[in-house]
Amino acid sequence: MPKDINQLFKAGDLAVYPAHGVGKVVGVETREVSGVGTCFYIIKVLDTDATIMVPVQNANHVGLRKVMKKSQVPQVYAILQDRDDSTVDTQTWNRRYREYTEKIKSGSVMELAKVLRDLYILKFDKELSFGERKMFDTAKTLLVKELSVAQKANEDTIEEELYSLLKTEVLKTKDA
Repeated sequence: MPKDINQLFKAGDLAVYPAHGVGKVVGVETREVSGVGTCFYIIKVLDTDATIMVPVQNANHVGLRKVMKKSQVPQVYAILQDRDDSTVDTQTWNRRYREYTEKIKSGSVMELAKVLRDLYILKFDKELSFGERKMFDTAKTLLVKELSVAQKANEDTIEEELYSLLKTEVLKTKDA
């Protein structure tokens, strides 16, 4: 197999694939596609066991990235606490839904934190639609998994931390 010097990942590395979450690179293989040998990352998503093949040359384009560093965790928590940046009250549900979908697809952990925060705030003002509840669960699952991997911590513990943080901040906002 030819070794591409531009490879970001090797077998055994953890990577984040947008909207699917953290996965393990189980291999880097060359496959023939339309008569051309193409090098692929073979990624097994941790939560779903789905296998994704990402062409090495398209990895950046599709948003494949390394798991966030532990040093970035405080930034994520700061976003969850930042009520001034929330766009909940200023948009119609369909515009919000489109915006949140784009943020989740971006693969950015910071954008994911914004989606979780905004939907958490919104659910205290009105009942979330089915789509918004599903999006909330997706954002929570993706964020909890990545935070737990980055901190080498239990997912239940991380989820409790997030809910505690979000709940406290919503109560502060309601009291203000």
